[in-house]
Amino acid sequence: MSEVTGRILVVDDDPTVSEVVTRYLLRDGHEVECVPDGQKALDRALSAPPDLVVLDLMLPGMDGLEVCRRLREHSPVPVVMLTALGEEADRLTGLELGADDYVVKPFSPRELALRVRSVLRRAQGGGLTPSDQGVLRDDGLVVDIGAYEASLRGGTLALTAREFDLLAFLLRHPRQAFTREQLLEHVWGWTFGDSSTVTVHVRRLREKIEVDPTNPARIQTVWGVGYRYGDAAS
Repeated sequence: MSEVTGRILVVDDDPTVSEVVTRYLLRDGHEVECVPDGQKALDRALSAPPDLVVLDLMLPGMDGLEVCRRLREHSPVPVVMLTALGEEADRLTGLELGADDYVVKPFSPRELALRVRSVLRRAQGGGLTPSDQGVLRDDGLVVDIGAYEASLRGGTLALTAREFDLLAFLLRHPRQAFTREQLLEHVWGWTFGDSSTVTVHVRRLREKIEVDPTNPARIQTVWGVGYRYGDAAS
């Protein structure tokens, strides 16, 4: 399978970080553009939408969280956040706002490049095998795997790449309970990581597909285990 490449917008006010990240992404075959602050990043992302944004949270002027929030108002463009080790609250907020992934500083540029490739592949519908193709349905919810589109009662759902993958995976395995760690491995491709990432994505999905997100019928919590896809029609 050929490598997935794309146009990457790198947003970081540290020239050294930007230079190292750019070098590794170029080595992977991506086109890369760097901007040093949040407002310029937002303007550039909206005027010439990239395939993915690498976004530092600590930026002068408009911070990365606000950039992510405003981006999500206009586009499902994938976002990989760069966060400091002690910024757990900001990291969770970023995930709540719609970021697809994060890398903690100090980070390995190679790890970041791999995360970028993984998110791009999922966003572009890559990584799907022939057995994954098809259309999944449940009580007005339609998930078209091949087209990478989802709708609810005829209205298109604005899902990020990770949200789509999580929904499709759960819908593909109805009534089967998965731990957060299992979902991290199957959906994110991580064999380790922060399981709160799954919790945040489940909460965001519920807000988009449940009649009552506080009493979910589709994505159900299995106490002491994790989550399963239930039967919304029941």
